[in-house]
Amino acid sequence: MSRICLAVSGGIAAYKACELVRLLRPRGHELRVVATAHALEFVSKLTLQALSGSPVRFELLSATAESEISHIELADWAEVFAVVPATANTLAKLAHGIADDLLSTVALATRAPLVVAPAMNVNMYRHPATQANLDVLAKRGARIVGPGEGELACGWIGEGRLIELDAIVAAIEQCTTEPVLRGEVVLVNAGPTVEPIDPVRVITNRSSGKMGFAIAEIAARRGAEVVLVAGPVLLPTPAGVQRIDVQTAGEMRDAVLAALPRATIAILAAAVADYTPALAEGVKIKREKKDSLTLSLVKTPDILAEVVKSRGTRTVVGFAAETNDLLENARAKLARKGCDLIVANDVSRADIGFDVDRNEVLIIGPGPEDVRELAFAPKTEIAARILDRVLEVRRR
Repeated sequence: MSRICLAVSGGIAAYKACELVRLLRPRGHELRVVATAHALEFVSKLTLQALSGSPVRFELLSATAESEISHIELADWAEVFAVVPATANTLAKLAHGIADDLLSTVALATRAPLVVAPAMNVNMYRHPATQANLDVLAKRGARIVGPGEGELACGWIGEGRLIELDAIVAAIEQCTTEPVLRGEVVLVNAGPTVEPIDPVRVITNRSSGKMGFAIAEIAARRGAEVVLVAGPVLLPTPAGVQRIDVQTAGEMRDAVLAALPRATIAILAAAVADYTPALAEGVKIKREKKDSLTLSLVKTPDILAEVVKSRGTRTVVGFAAETNDLLENARAKLARKGCDLIVANDVSRADIGFDVDRNEVLIIGPGPEDVRELAFAPKTEIAARILDRVLEVRRR
C-alpha cells in the first residue's frame, strides 16, 4: 500500500488524527506522523506514536532526528502528504511557501501529492485570505477535503468541522490509485431486500452489503462514476458514490433499471429476495387470532436477467452465494443468466459468509478453464481484484 506522512496541525480537531491513523494502518499503509508544537498540546506525542507505530517528528532542528532521517529524507519517503487537520495558519504557510517548522518544511520539500483537510472556526474559514489560500493550493493540485458543516467546538454553527474521516481516507488512497476506470459508469447493487408480510414483519436475508459497498468504494477510487443501489444496510456511503436506498426487490429492480442506461459496467452483488409474499396485510397480523400462518409466496423480478437482456456493450457481473457445490452451481448460473462473469462465494463458512470484512471467492468466466480463485483477503482487496478482472473483459 502507500507510505503516508500524516501532518497534524494545532487545532481542536487534532484528536481526530488518532482515529485516522487507526483507520489507515489496518488497510496496509505505513505511516509517519509530523506534528506542530501546538498540535501536541491537543494530543500527546505518545498517543500518536503508539497508534502509528513510529516516532512522532515535531522538531525542525533535532540532533537525534537529523542523524537518523532528515526532513528531506522524510519528504522523499512520503508517497502522500496529508495535513489533518489543516488550520488557517497552516493553510497560509502551505500556500505561501513558508517553512518555519517541521510540518511546513517537509511540505515544501516533498514531491508527494498533498491532501488538505481544513478545520477551523466558520469565520476564519470564510475569511477572504483563507479562501484565497485554498484556491492557491487547489490550483497547484492539492486535494481539498471538506470542511464539513455543523456545530463547531467554539459554539458557532457553520462550515469548519473536520470532514468525516472516511472521506479523508478515500482522498488519501485516491492519490496513489491509478484512475483506470475514468470514463466508466459503474452500477452496483448491494445488501438484502425486505419483503413485507404486514406493516411490522418482513422476509429478508443475512446479507450485510459489505461486498457490494467495497466494490463501489474501489470503483470510485479508481476514477469511475459510481451509482450504488443499496438495500436496507447500516453502512456509510463510500466517498464519491451516488447512493440510492431501496427496501424491496421491486424497488431495487426499478432503481437498477432506471440507472442502467448510463452504466457501462453493472455489478449485481445484492442478495435480492427470490420470493415475496403474494399479498402483504395492511394491518399487523395478531398472533392471538391465528394458531398457524401460511404464506403464499411469488417470485420476485430477476434483476440480473433483465440487465443482461438489455446489456448492449456494457459488462455485466453477477454474484452467486452458495452453500454447496460452489463451482458447479456458479457455472450453471453463469450459463443460465448469460452474464460476462459470476463471482461465487461459500456463505456457509462463518469467516467469509455474511456480515464479515473478509472474503474468498471464485471469479468464473464463460470458458471451461476460466476460473480465478481469490484467496482469503479483506473485501476491499477482493473488490479490487474483481474490478481488475472486469477491466480485462472490457479490453478484450
